[in-house]
Amino acid sequence: MLPDRMRIAQMIQAVDAHACGEPGRVIVGGVLDVPGATVFEKMTYLRDHADGLRRRMLREPRGYPAANCNLILPSAHPEADAGYVIMEQVEYPGMSGTNTICVATVLLETGMLPMHEPFTDLTLEAPAGLIRVRAECANGKVRRVTFKNVPAFAAHIDAHVEVPHLGTVTVDVAYGGMFYVIADAAPFGLRLTPDEGRDIVRIGEMIKAAAQEQLPVVHPEQPGFAGITIAELSGPPSSPQAHRKNAVVVSTGKLDWERPSTWTGAIDRSPCGTGTCAKMAALHAKGQLGLNEDFHHEGILGTVFTGRLIETARVGPYTAVVPTLSGQAWITGLSTYVLDAEDPFPEGYTVGDIW
Repeated sequence: MLPDRMRIAQMIQAVDAHACGEPGRVIVGGVLDVPGATVFEKMTYLRDHADGLRRRMLREPRGYPAANCNLILPSAHPEADAGYVIMEQVEYPGMSGTNTICVATVLLETGMLPMHEPFTDLTLEAPAGLIRVRAECANGKVRRVTFKNVPAFAAHIDAHVEVPHLGTVTVDVAYGGMFYVIADAAPFGLRLTPDEGRDIVRIGEMIKAAAQEQLPVVHPEQPGFAGITIAELSGPPSSPQAHRKNAVVVSTGKLDWERPSTWTGAIDRSPCGTGTCAKMAALHAKGQLGLNEDFHHEGILGTVFTGRLIETARVGPYTAVVPTLSGQAWITGLSTYVLDAEDPFPEGYTVGDIW
């Protein structure tokens, strides 16, 4: 029982998980629904009218810079088993691979959706659209999640951006559920190892800020998704089983060229699902990756996602590809988060030592 003097304004039940290292908290109770006919509309409502939930769950004292969160919601789409809104430190992405893997795992391993062995097929509605999922299951455990992503496409190939303090940087810009700017790590002397984290974040944030200004992009079929919001540094793999290695930098604050020392970010601990899809779209546009070829993408911790391009498509003026991505998640905890009615930080806080 709760103490008599404790006044709770809201209780949130969540399942904590990680997909190949990247944390993905999944809210399973405490929010029945939010207005909107589609999950995209629900996401828009949360962003514009109820953003306090995202801040409360991702900022201290309940969150930390590398945290992500997902809100399970009912879907009105006749083909969808459930909907989910993805929440990150500075945005609501249309799609996220690690979060999708965590959501599917939590839905099945907690019994929110029935598990069938050896395979469970389900359809989830993300803000970006319907996501078809196949989970490989054994002994009540989800051993592998493979999902069919929304179409990915390259918007810019081998473009040049002028980056203060770095000079001219050659980049690709591709959509894999979010717009990524992708640059090679080698010119900056980076091997994409954990000990290089501070330099990876600094360089990634600088390239992203310049690309945002110089290479504007808008999704032609979903204008609500616009602008480069995430950076990916790419290099040769450390693992002989992988084709490439990457480090994706997620912003945790606003970029201000007048105060570059305040730029903060966190590295995706996994090989990054939508980042892998964006990288495959760029490689396909360059003629370096064909259809129906496995692409093993390594993350900064040495974990690997497997991607595959299964067909071509058209997204507005862009030639696109439809990717699948496979990985695994593990549940790490079951939590009830509360908001004391007298808490002086109902939406959390950030402090410049780690943010």
